[in-house]
Amino acid sequence: MTNLEPKRVVVTGLGALTPVGSTPEDYWAGLLAGRSGIGRISLFDPSRHACQIAGEVKDFDPHQYMDRKEAKRMARFAQFAVAASHEALADAKFTIDDLNAEQVGIIIGTGVGGLDVMEEQQEVYLTRGPSRCSPFLVPMMIANMAAGLTAIHVGAKGPNSCSVTACAAGSNSIGDAFRLIQRGYAQAMICGGAEAAVTPLAVAGFASMKALSTRNDDPEHASRPFDRDRDGFVMGEGAGILLLEELEHALSRGARIYAEIVGYGMTCDAHHITAPVPGGLGAARAIQLALKDADIGSADVDYINAHGTSTPANDATETQAIKTALGEENARKVAISSTKSMTGHLLGGSGGIEAVATVLACANDRVPPTINLENPDPACDLDYVANESRSQTVNIALSNSFGFGGHNVTLVFKKYAG
Repeated sequence: MTNLEPKRVVVTGLGALTPVGSTPEDYWAGLLAGRSGIGRISLFDPSRHACQIAGEVKDFDPHQYMDRKEAKRMARFAQFAVAASHEALADAKFTIDDLNAEQVGIIIGTGVGGLDVMEEQQEVYLTRGPSRCSPFLVPMMIANMAAGLTAIHVGAKGPNSCSVTACAAGSNSIGDAFRLIQRGYAQAMICGGAEAAVTPLAVAGFASMKALSTRNDDPEHASRPFDRDRDGFVMGEGAGILLLEELEHALSRGARIYAEIVGYGMTCDAHHITAPVPGGLGAARAIQLALKDADIGSADVDYINAHGTSTPANDATETQAIKTALGEENARKVAISSTKSMTGHLLGGSGGIEAVATVLACANDRVPPTINLENPDPACDLDYVANESRSQTVNIALSNSFGFGGHNVTLVFKKYAG
């Protein structure tokens, strides 16, 4: 291999804090079992809200990863990022030291960052005055702190950045990290997404848009992607982190390899601040660009982890985008699922946990289900692996993420075969 040739990039570590499990193993087991992580909101009193349900991370103890003083000075989304990054490094048996620190980078995306801190401190400002606001307000709330604080915790001194592309942020971060290793700017990257936006203001804002499900009396069945009776998405929180490594570096230390990342496509609809372009043309181009980048034909795709939000507009549009990108015949042969049916929608963190699920599908030849798919929407007529997981060969898998502002991202993962 010459210096001009792109380097191969593999996934050697996973971290996941999700509503259905707080380790990659528990998360994967929960997905395969079709377990919903959605319930009544406990992080605040939701009684005044139209939507009173969300997917919350259960029993999270930040003090397993940092001392109490640090935890108090860190927003919840950043705590999630630090914790999941530690999980990924431990999973990969990867040690950062003085010899490699400058070759290990971090890109962790988020949609809104420390919104919980902003809301709390606004209340302090209004009730107690400006002089009582925390001096840590700004460094706690800004979006880049997930990446910055993770670097401080693990000692990574290489490239460090943060994608803030709404619900595509986690996937953009993984794709950008892939490019940095591919082009020789780093040997390893900690990457993914984190979000903790189950807050009074965020829930109120999304509900005012009529974007959220109001199935408050039946939370476990509220997120129902591709189902005729879906009435909006359900918010979730957590973090999904991948450790990417240059292949030769991973082999040299005898690392376990989950899968290879081989393609990254991104486009913009340039159409509307929240609505996808009719027909999903922007999303279709992202899928096509990712496959072209990976040098993979549309007939070779085995599984797609769909964006699948459970909103009327997204699910029908994504279905059409997949048909356009792969061709109708190929699209009907692909297993597709939305794990948001179980986790809810983690906004900027969704691409992270969904990439973890996609990688594990490749590694285990198992496809997680789309739960709550009881009455398929006629406009959503592909194979969505309804309600029960499936054993099948997964050599090529895609992960789709689409965000407000028209951001479209597709990642391509491939079973590692040496």
